[in-house]
Amino acid sequence: MEVVILPGSRQIASLVADTIEALLREKPDAVLGLATGSSPLPVYDELALRHERGLDFSRAHGFLLDEYVGLESGHPESYREVIRREFAVRVNIAPENIHGPDGAAADLPAACRAYEDAIQDRGGVDLQLLGIGTDGHIGFNEPGSSLASRTRIKTLIEQTRRDNARFFGSLAEVPHHVVTQGLGTILDSRHAVLVATGAQKAQAVHDLVEGPVAAICPASVLQLHPHASILVDEAAASSLKLADYYRHSYEHKPAWQAL
Repeated sequence: MEVVILPGSRQIASLVADTIEALLREKPDAVLGLATGSSPLPVYDELALRHERGLDFSRAHGFLLDEYVGLESGHPESYREVIRREFAVRVNIAPENIHGPDGAAADLPAACRAYEDAIQDRGGVDLQLLGIGTDGHIGFNEPGSSLASRTRIKTLIEQTRRDNARFFGSLAEVPHHVVTQGLGTILDSRHAVLVATGAQKAQAVHDLVEGPVAAICPASVLQLHPHASILVDEAAASSLKLADYYRHSYEHKPAWQAL
C-alpha cells in the first residue's frame, strides 16, 4: 500500500488523472471502476479536461461500484445517472460501455451474479477508483461486511443514509438498500486508487491505513491488495502516525516508479 499526502483535491485529482491517462494510452480498452460520492468528482473534472486535450475513452469500459435499490430509471441520484452526468457525457466513452448493477431487477440475487460475470467477461477491472465513508466503508460495504464478499444486496446503516441525504430532498428519500460490489470483488482489481479529503475522513483513513484488517473498517481490506494507492489531503491525513514517513517516501520516490 502506498500512501500519498498532497495539499488538496486539485493535486490529488491531477495525479489520479495522470495514472488513468497513462493506463489508457498503454491499454485503450482498459476497464475502469467508477465510484460516486463527492471525493471522485474532482477526478472526473480533470479527466474531462484531459479529454478536451485529446485523451480518448472510446474503447474504454466503466463499471460502477454500486447502485441504490428501488430508484426509478433516470432518477437524478441513481448512480448510473450520476456517472452519466459527472463523467460519461463529458468524455467520449460509449454509453453501452458503462455498466452498472441493476438495482431495479425483479431477481436481485441473479442480477448480482450477472454483474460479477460481466466484470469477469471484460477481463476484470484495471483501475478501481474509490472513496471512503466516515465509517470506513468502500462501495456500500458497510462495517461488518465480509472481507471476501462479492456483489450483493446490502442494508445501509443510518450514518451512511444521513451522509447521503444531502444529495436527496430529505433523509426519508434515501433508500435503505443497495447493490454493491463486494470487498472480494474490489480486491480483484489490478490497481485500487482511493481518494479521501477533509478532516471528517481522518479517522477512517487512519483505520484504513494503520489499523487492523477488520470488518469494522471495510476499507482496511485494501491492506491486502497487491497494488493499492491511498491519496489524501493534509486534513484527511491528520490522524496518521506515520504521516512524515509517507511524505518522505513520496518525495524520494524513484522517477521511474509510477503511482
